[in-house]
Amino acid sequence: MSQYSVDLNMRMRILYIRPVAAGTRSVEMAKVLRSARREGTVVDLVSLPAGGPTHLEYHTYEGLAIGDIVRHIHAASRDYDATVIGGFYDVGLREAREISGQMIVTAPCEASTSIARCLGNTFSVIVGRRKWIPRITQNINNYGHRDAVASVRAIGVGVNQIQSSKQTAERLLTVGRQCVEEDHAEVLILGCTADYGFHEQLQEKLGVPVIDPLIAGLKHAELMVETARRFGWYPSRKWGSEPPPDEEIKSLKLFKPHPPTGDFIPDN
Repeated sequence: MSQYSVDLNMRMRILYIRPVAAGTRSVEMAKVLRSARREGTVVDLVSLPAGGPTHLEYHTYEGLAIGDIVRHIHAASRDYDATVIGGFYDVGLREAREISGQMIVTAPCEASTSIARCLGNTFSVIVGRRKWIPRITQNINNYGHRDAVASVRAIGVGVNQIQSSKQTAERLLTVGRQCVEEDHAEVLILGCTADYGFHEQLQEKLGVPVIDPLIAGLKHAELMVETARRFGWYPSRKWGSEPPPDEEIKSLKLFKPHPPTGDFIPDN
């Protein structure tokens, strides 16, 4: 038996954090995640308490969410193999990884762009509003994919209207065709986790891979857990990845026993 052999059917626990207030999309997103998981993967979903922002289109809302995300990561590191931080801005990803111990932490933009680079030479990202373009472009550049970006285009629909607007599918198709035919994108990425349910019809009509970031985040997490188990590729804790000292965390009482929670949808 190879030294790298491992039982691939071994149970894997993944937490998906919706970094926004509890809402109707939680149940729908949990269903999508569970339909895409591998056999043996358990996916729980948690959101932040009701009464806060229901989207993170503004940097102000990002700032409010980061502290709660970090608290959830610290708590999850005791019970989960991986956590996916929802939202295509990848809010708090660096901060979360610093406190995650051996738990894998990833996020939709990082996952989607990494997958896209394996499927084609160039990719385009279709976002909801032009407001999002600078933040998402910055993320892509930070991940080292600047040279592969064909374009980042907006459909003019906000996060909370993506699933309810009758124009979403038509606008995604129109802008997607522009990305492929005018910008020469070989792969398309849907630039919002609320875009679930559209990628298959777009792939069929446009003839290129179309990545759903909700699914991409989960599959990237599963891959990273498998490689950690088989090859010992756990998060680094050297130099820039050094975590805060445990003694300091305890003395300052930084983390409460239970992080602020809205919806919690366990995988039954």
